[in-house]
Amino acid sequence: MQGYPEKLSTLSINLSGPLAVRHKARLIGNGSKLVVFSHGLGNDQRSWEAVIGQLPSDVCALVYDLPGAGPLLPADFDPEDYSSIADYADDLLNLLDEIGVERFTFVGHSVSGMIGVLASIEEPARFEQLVLLNSSPHYLNADGYTGGFDQAELDSLFTAMSANYQAWVAGFAPAAVGVDVPKAIIDFSEGLLAMRPDVTAKIARMIFTSDLRHVLRLVSVPTLLIHAREDIAVPAAVGHFLHQAIAGSHIEWINSAGHLPHLTAPYEVAAVLRATLAV
Repeated sequence: MQGYPEKLSTLSINLSGPLAVRHKARLIGNGSKLVVFSHGLGNDQRSWEAVIGQLPSDVCALVYDLPGAGPLLPADFDPEDYSSIADYADDLLNLLDEIGVERFTFVGHSVSGMIGVLASIEEPARFEQLVLLNSSPHYLNADGYTGGFDQAELDSLFTAMSANYQAWVAGFAPAAVGVDVPKAIIDFSEGLLAMRPDVTAKIARMIFTSDLRHVLRLVSVPTLLIHAREDIAVPAAVGHFLHQAIAGSHIEWINSAGHLPHLTAPYEVAAVLRATLAV
């Protein structure tokens, strides 16, 4: 990889500003290759620990919590401030400005992949590369496009979330994990249950009804797509669509099924990351 300083000095990184505190931003490692990790709905920054632990010593990981993650929300948190994925992308860039991050590789799971896409379109010079893990630009099936859900299925999902949030989590978490990895199911369930149900419902509706297919042609930074072949939220067809829509992108298929391979197959995800970071 090109463009990194010989050594990333943690002294030049400011983690005491209001946005860094709000997002619980922290650095793991002190290597020269800065990688920003951003989690998906129902997770927080801890979901990356097993992957980060397998990366080489020259990597410095910056992790943070997305707005709305966890039970301890700032007093001034308003989900209306995050009514689109673009709001999250602006938030990310503002956070990195405050911290003092100028150039980095971005790894985003699920919705965070699209957050990274929009941020990279806005400020491409800052992105060494994008790595999108089980990410999707659109979850609804449409003419010539397989997104994974029909409208009736999404309506049923939103109704179930509102009717009995705990029961919805009990059914959705193991289905989304997709494989028999009890710890991953527990971690994902606990992450969803830690969120305020009204916040989860609003963010989920925003994510599942978004459509960013039209902006993919604007991505100009090197992009790696990592996809599991069996994912109830992001079918393999979405991976193929992203690969065709993002010019010059590369796609890696991993053997683990499910929507959260960084929890169920962290060694495999880390192996792909090690290979791309070594280039």
